[in-house]
Amino acid sequence: MIQLKSKSLSLRYDGDEVVRQLSLELPANQITTLIGPNGSGKSTLLKGLARLMKPTHGAAYLDGQEIHKMNTREVARRVSILTQQVDAPDGLVVRELLAYGRFPHANWLGYSSQKDLQAIDRALDIAGIAHLADRPLGELSGGQRQLAWISMTLAQDAEIMLLDEPTTFLDLAHQLEVLNVLQRLQQEHQRTIVLVLHDINQAARFSHYMVALREGEIAWQGSPAEVMTTEMLSQVFGVEAEVSNDATTHAPYCVPIRPVSRQSKSDDGDRESSHGNRSGAGGN
Repeated sequence: MIQLKSKSLSLRYDGDEVVRQLSLELPANQITTLIGPNGSGKSTLLKGLARLMKPTHGAAYLDGQEIHKMNTREVARRVSILTQQVDAPDGLVVRELLAYGRFPHANWLGYSSQKDLQAIDRALDIAGIAHLADRPLGELSGGQRQLAWISMTLAQDAEIMLLDEPTTFLDLAHQLEVLNVLQRLQQEHQRTIVLVLHDINQAARFSHYMVALREGEIAWQGSPAEVMTTEMLSQVFGVEAEVSNDATTHAPYCVPIRPVSRQSKSDDGDRESSHGNRSGAGGN
């Protein structure tokens, strides 16, 4: 069981400190979702955990080792990441894309082994796109293309998967298709999955653990029931909302009503400065 965490991690983007002294221990073999308004540091934190950004303070740790001091290929065998901005060469077919995911496991000649081919076939089957294996990426729908990219991270065969907004720009049906694939992957293959999502109702439905960020710091963390509260929605997202439990999934969901007034925000800030950041089970 591989453990990924950060301790007093600070990260800068374009000269600004975007993540501030953040300590977080990600639950193993569960789905954790990072939520928060634009600019709160979600994507930057994900990149810091994946060794794509060098910290200005603190560190990310993989099984107790400082991740920036580890060998690149060793990290890639254990942690995969799918960022928002991904491009592929023109004409690349799905199976060829998945072969890129096997790079951390390639021999010194770079040849694909039988194990690589089996991993690619397994990833295609898990994502439900085996019938698209020989199709060019450019001919796929948005949802199919996103599943192909997710399949590439599956082919990498890492125990920890980090995905930055994997449902962005997809219609609702394809969003659910992607999230169901990830949920099945966690349940059947015991992967640790960390997502960045903007839809907090989907985050609450598909996650075991949620982390709400505000201005580069953890404002709330815990189970969906602990995080999805009217107080969190007011302080983190600046909205008044009603929170209920879905009759079918039993997950909490919110119905935003109106933006919080400036006076209410000021009062919330005064209370928080007196009591410190809230967190759910696990602490910070």
